[in-house]
Amino acid sequence: MPDYPNDYELVTLAGTEREDSHTLQAYLDRGGYSAAKKVLSEGLTRDDVISEIKKAGLRGRGGAGFPTGLKWSFMPPADGNQPKYLACNADEAEPGTFKDRDIMRHNPHQLVEGMIIGGYAIDATVGYVYIRGEFWEPYARVQAAIEAAYEAGYLGPNLFGSGVDFDLHTHRGGGAYIAGEETAMLESIEGKKAMPRFKPPFPANYGIFGRPTTVNNVETLASVPPIINNGGDWFLGVGTPESGGTKIYSVSGHVERPGNYEVPLGTPFSELLELAGGVRNGNGLKAVIPGGPSVPMVPGEVIMDANMDYESLAQAGTMLGAGSVIIMDEHTCIVRAVERIAKFFHHESCGQCTPCREGSGWLHRVVHRIEHGQGRMEDLDTLLEVGSRIEGRTICAFGDAEVAPVQSSIQHFRDEFDYHINHKRCMVGAGARASMAQAG
Repeated sequence: MPDYPNDYELVTLAGTEREDSHTLQAYLDRGGYSAAKKVLSEGLTRDDVISEIKKAGLRGRGGAGFPTGLKWSFMPPADGNQPKYLACNADEAEPGTFKDRDIMRHNPHQLVEGMIIGGYAIDATVGYVYIRGEFWEPYARVQAAIEAAYEAGYLGPNLFGSGVDFDLHTHRGGGAYIAGEETAMLESIEGKKAMPRFKPPFPANYGIFGRPTTVNNVETLASVPPIINNGGDWFLGVGTPESGGTKIYSVSGHVERPGNYEVPLGTPFSELLELAGGVRNGNGLKAVIPGGPSVPMVPGEVIMDANMDYESLAQAGTMLGAGSVIIMDEHTCIVRAVERIAKFFHHESCGQCTPCREGSGWLHRVVHRIEHGQGRMEDLDTLLEVGSRIEGRTICAFGDAEVAPVQSSIQHFRDEFDYHINHKRCMVGAGARASMAQAG
């Protein structure tokens, strides 16, 4: 297991060090709500809080990686008594992502405290936690934490005698992948079908019920209390100069110990893989999707030399996304894996944009045809052409997301597609790539 320096303390967002970690008492025992009290009772201004978050280099942990402090600063000035909102995106629908549900299961009060501080920073008096409908236990834990916080006086009017009010509600979604897109989530909170809005206007100007709204991810908001308690410089020192702090990586697929691993941003991929026990059964590493299926996959030999941060993975030709690391060993049929991904995106398209609605079906049907022995060589050009007609032509980033795994798999593993088409079957396993190359 890798050795990390001892000059910093890891932020244990999931808080799983004791069985009752989800309770208010357990959170108070480890200094819970001290950051909110510090902000509200010691005279920190909203600009002070935002400056500290900016100094920390905290970037959104939901996938986009947008600087959190900058996002908070976009909130317009107060407009009379009209409300502003803070919305927590707890939908976590990206396949391979399972970090946020663990935070909500084991450490919901840190999320609640982060929302109190975030609400103060943007002058919001109401917050919503939008939880995926299938997440019953995380929902129950968050709801219980909210109720306990109200009872203890940490939510509601006049928090810590500061004159600041903040109310927090949960909202359960219907399980649509597209609800993870922030404006689609806002539509769902309003009781409408989860479909993305045109931007501009952005949520900071026109959000929930037409009022200014800031949307942040669970892990992002849970990172706020430690930043306030320990300082932005401390948090930045844990990660990289461009991206501060730790990151929870959800490692799944062909590894010995799949699970959530919280390590500093910028940790080498090779060390993260070692933490997860390495590739199962000692097999070779074939491909990795480092941020969930909506980001490009890369060959194992490429990512083994990369660090797990935004900039390093961009240089490797992919993205960090939500940190959903899917490992594929040498026995994986890439064409079959891409067919499953394409089927998922075809099913989850909301249908609002024609390129996505029609293109997702084309991508799935053509890859399905190749996988089932009916492919033609011109199908590969068709896939690339269809992808080019989807990218950049949809209201939200869903279109780009469904294209990424198809295009990247053809780029890096075209020999497997060729083999499927020429031999009407797949060939995987040890030495499969070499055999395919010899077969032409």
